[in-house]
Amino acid sequence: MVKLNPLHLAVCVATILPSTWLHAATEEEVQALQRELLELRRSYEAQQNALMVLEQRLRQVEAQPQVQQPQRLVRSPSAPAQTAAAGSGAGYGESLKDEGSAPRSVENIYEEASGFFGGTFSVETGLTYSHYDTRQLVLNGFLALDSIFLGNINVDQINSDTLTLDLTARYNMDDRWQFDINVPIVYRESTYESAGASGGSTSEVSSETVTRDPALGDINVGVAYRFMRENENQPDGVFTLRVKAPTGKDPYGIKLIQSPENDNLSVPEELPTGNGVWSVTPGVSLVKTVDPAVLFGNLSYTYNFEESFSDVSPQQGTKLGGKVKLGNWFQYGMGVAFALNERMSLSMSYSQLIAQKSRIKPDGQDWNSISSSDANAGYFNIGMTYAASDNLTIVPNLSIGLTPDAPDFSFSLKFPYYF
Repeated sequence: MVKLNPLHLAVCVATILPSTWLHAATEEEVQALQRELLELRRSYEAQQNALMVLEQRLRQVEAQPQVQQPQRLVRSPSAPAQTAAAGSGAGYGESLKDEGSAPRSVENIYEEASGFFGGTFSVETGLTYSHYDTRQLVLNGFLALDSIFLGNINVDQINSDTLTLDLTARYNMDDRWQFDINVPIVYRESTYESAGASGGSTSEVSSETVTRDPALGDINVGVAYRFMRENENQPDGVFTLRVKAPTGKDPYGIKLIQSPENDNLSVPEELPTGNGVWSVTPGVSLVKTVDPAVLFGNLSYTYNFEESFSDVSPQQGTKLGGKVKLGNWFQYGMGVAFALNERMSLSMSYSQLIAQKSRIKPDGQDWNSISSSDANAGYFNIGMTYAASDNLTIVPNLSIGLTPDAPDFSFSLKFPYYF
């Protein structure tokens, strides 16, 4: 394209015009032409300046590094990558925008939320630490919520620390059925404190610490069935059924020892590692992508079977058989998770457990409800998943108790490995 200077244009026009026209031009007409020429020159310079500014902006944009758009969570990683929406347009069902598969962080979100993992086989090692600081409890003879010993103990305060090593194996069949087994190893340490001593003095605080060396807890097995796959209008749905066996040390018949320093303080000879009864827990989990977040919720109900024991008395030198019926409970939770990048995700959730009162029936006596054995435990949970590799994931989680029946806090660290 040839650029024409306004001055050159004026010369060309003068060349083309007849010479008689030029000679006939008056002085006023010449001045008018000069003014028009000046305006054209100014307009030309303004256009050049505007073009120069635009070019500078373009160079600045080209010199900056490209900003990658955040990836979108648009499907469950369990759904096949070929389930794109019908038609040529990209729709719900693609794993990521302009990607062929979901990142590891998104898969981890779904596995943690639904309890249903991808792949064929996985093993998981988990370590959980829980701390209770309970004041003015009257305990009545067995373990509540798998952690608090209930017995006829006259104490003002109990500090309880529990460390649990969980070994879990899972097998996935046809991406519909999943089977797993969990084996816990439990270490417990509880410190019992009470004010007062023999003679009625309350100026001293006596304390006794009871420790339980690592021992087997209650083994549990589970089966999960994916009854609904996520699409644009419905979430992922997983039904679960868990059965827990009383393989740990039960809390019934554990004798109480009176402190030699304080007749108001009695502590158990040993600490239990299980509930001592069979239980079954059906539940359902739902997971739905709401770009860019993942919403999840779960609901479960635990039924504890009635069991008979040869000794349910906590008194020294007494052996008395009887039956125990632990209170059933239901638990629900809901939360939201985000994939921060390809390997890391963050989740926040709330969960609550509501338990009924437990009952005990010594031989030859009627059923009696156990005082303070019901519970309402609320938790706030914040967790993270980090895909250390394609096979190994690190999952830390902090749970903060919101009600007196919940632990003050629990921290867990899990390492699922996928084959």
